[in-house]
Amino acid sequence: MENTRQHQEMGYDRSVGMFSPAGVNLQIEYAEKAVTLGAPVLAITTKNGLVYIADRRLKSKLLVKNSIKKVVSVDNHMIISGAGVMSDGRRLIEQSQVIAQEHRIKYQTEMDVLSLVKDLANIKQHYSQSGGVRPFGVSLLIGAVEDNKVKLYQTTPSGMYLNYLAKSVGTGSAKMDEYLEENYKENISTKDAIKLGLNAFKKVQDNNFDLSRLEVVTLDTEEKFTRLSESEINKFK
Repeated sequence: MENTRQHQEMGYDRSVGMFSPAGVNLQIEYAEKAVTLGAPVLAITTKNGLVYIADRRLKSKLLVKNSIKKVVSVDNHMIISGAGVMSDGRRLIEQSQVIAQEHRIKYQTEMDVLSLVKDLANIKQHYSQSGGVRPFGVSLLIGAVEDNKVKLYQTTPSGMYLNYLAKSVGTGSAKMDEYLEENYKENISTKDAIKLGLNAFKKVQDNNFDLSRLEVVTLDTEEKFTRLSESEINKFK
């Protein structure tokens, strides 16, 4: 911590293209910190598809709940969400939709998720080394069903991408990941995955846990995208 403060004072955090003497890119560290402060979201692969659960952090009773959607479709077979600076996230999510649709129009077929993940990771990596810009302060979870196989990837602010069976990002993600590691089972059903995800949120948020704040979305192997209503979510109490 002391070394980081010294390096800040020496100006090593003024440029995204500069490493500190400790070999650390401080701008990327700041972006990763922004992710840990963001409203959490988790994704779970199931035998039938994918389950996403996101906290919308509704801070006002005047907000129209349905106007806030953190989990969106990229294409018929892909969904995406993230945590951190969601204005950054919106920019990347919209870019992912454009990339997927351009691929569909050009090749008359769905884009494979790994190619899209690499494209997004390359965009992020470019912004981690170019002058006059800053890294994207968002971590994305991209899921897809391809040839009856379910895939889930995370991209980090640095431009890394990783393949997971279940993963969370945002506030409390370390504890959520720990809970998922202890309780996740391969070939879990969609209903059990929703229960698992809600229990992970409940364990981490404790007294702040509120089902009305959560958004639950599923994508099955038939490419059916479903956003659960509040009454449907309440059935999992």
